[in-house]
Amino acid sequence: MANDSLSTTIAVTPDSKELARLAKLFPVRDGEEPWTGREVRAVADELVADIDRLTGELASADAELSDLLRNSGDGAGDDQADSGSSALEREQELTLVNNTRDMLGQTQHALARISAGTFAACEACGQAIGKARLQAFPRATLCVECKQREERR
Repeated sequence: MANDSLSTTIAVTPDSKELARLAKLFPVRDGEEPWTGREVRAVADELVADIDRLTGELASADAELSDLLRNSGDGAGDDQADSGSSALEREQELTLVNNTRDMLGQTQHALARISAGTFAACEACGQAIGKARLQAFPRATLCVECKQREERR
């Protein structure tokens, strides 16, 4: 399933000429230089590399979780401590799978926002997120002010 969405995401990544055109649409904060095609290409390449890495991690974590779930009934003679330890291990692996899946979704969403020309705009208020913020964390969808408001809730 993840590979299907991966190939779809990569297929919609614009070429360099299109990225240069899209870069002109991305808002910037006061005092920032406009986005360049090269800057957007660097972010897009980073996102594609993250998708590849996260897809591999997800496949590995899914396999590990499947093994843990398949072997969970093997311990007929296990004591309560062993059963508790196994349950904790399954729960930790499930958390890892879910976190990786969430990060993969966020990364694919960021790449889709580049293709749509909405990458640098805050999804809450529409203002510029900020180049430095996006270059450091390209999955950001909110400007600092909106993110702070969200965290206070």
